[in-house]
Amino acid sequence: MFSVTPTVIIEYLYCPRFTYFEHVLKIPQFEEKNYKVMKGRNIHEEKITLSADYLRKKIGVESKIVDVYLSDDILRGIVDEVLFLKDGTAAPLDYKFAVYDGVVYDTYKTQLYCYSWMIQKKTNRKVEKGFLVYTRSKNKLVEVPVTEENMLFVYKVSEEILALVQNSLLPDTKANFTKCKQCTYRNICPK
Repeated sequence: MFSVTPTVIIEYLYCPRFTYFEHVLKIPQFEEKNYKVMKGRNIHEEKITLSADYLRKKIGVESKIVDVYLSDDILRGIVDEVLFLKDGTAAPLDYKFAVYDGVVYDTYKTQLYCYSWMIQKKTNRKVEKGFLVYTRSKNKLVEVPVTEENMLFVYKVSEEILALVQNSLLPDTKANFTKCKQCTYRNICPK
């Protein structure tokens, strides 16, 4: 059975047709050729050595679990770390092969919201924030607020994606010139 990952949600929000081509028509995007994707995967393999315990103590971490596979009835994913905080809440922590430029991008937030939803469902602990570690900015730790509305939004989107895949209908596009120009499927998409 098809299940939705944070990456699928991010692609769907970029343009629903991306999801259609990849998961209904099964046309791969060949992301293995993308340097940043591959480097990011390597960083995830090395993250245990990058982990700074003093940062965890600073934000009130009692314990953590590394590389946690989470799933529910629709969503699934592997979160880099699930943090259990002294205030009784839990939080996702995700490593990014990126430079922190003062902005937390929507794609990163969406990923944290997905993890937060699943962590809250699996642990029965409230999730009120998530954390990002920017590895190309000396492992800068950034806190991101998480609300119930954020988590419900990604869950609702995951339901839309599941319906799209099950119904196999070509969705409307959210196309604009900039997005289309950068899209993997630009040569086969009927605009």
